[in-house]
Amino acid sequence: MPRLTTVDPATATPTAKALLDKVERMLGVTPNMMRAMATSPAVLDAYLSFSGSLSKGSLSGAVREQIALVSAAENSCEYCYAAHHELGARAGVSAADLAAGGHAKAADPRTAAALRFARAVLRTKGFVTDEDLAEVRAAGYTDGELGEIIGNVALNVFTNYFNSVGHTEIDFPPVALPAA
Repeated sequence: MPRLTTVDPATATPTAKALLDKVERMLGVTPNMMRAMATSPAVLDAYLSFSGSLSKGSLSGAVREQIALVSAAENSCEYCYAAHHELGARAGVSAADLAAGGHAKAADPRTAAALRFARAVLRTKGFVTDEDLAEVRAAGYTDGELGEIIGNVALNVFTNYFNSVGHTEIDFPPVALPAA
């Protein structure tokens, strides 16, 4: 049962309604996570701003979705794992890579290096080793792209924690978290 309330766009404050309408235009739906964030328009606006800024970076939507799967798996966020399976498929992530994403694996070696680095950031709380950095750089990632990987990890940790605290009702096709 959800522990945080959600906002109905029809009865939302003008600020919350404008943000929820933006989500509806972007996704075609208004997910429960966004409705819960709308209880504080500042929270929803911050999420949309950070997410929107990262979408303008050099990492593809597919790689960003795969990073989200790694974060959801590492943080045991069922809501996010289900959501990013759906959004990853929309972004062109293959079924095989969606299934492997929670284990920081991908068919493309460069993407796999980014996912392993994201997992290292999560597991070490940012205190990655020189070897972790060397591996992701050897795959061709620039420091700017490393910043984007870290930014995507931070964004997804926020949503993982938000949904775990809130017990957000899953409104995407359910997908089981991978076994550890």
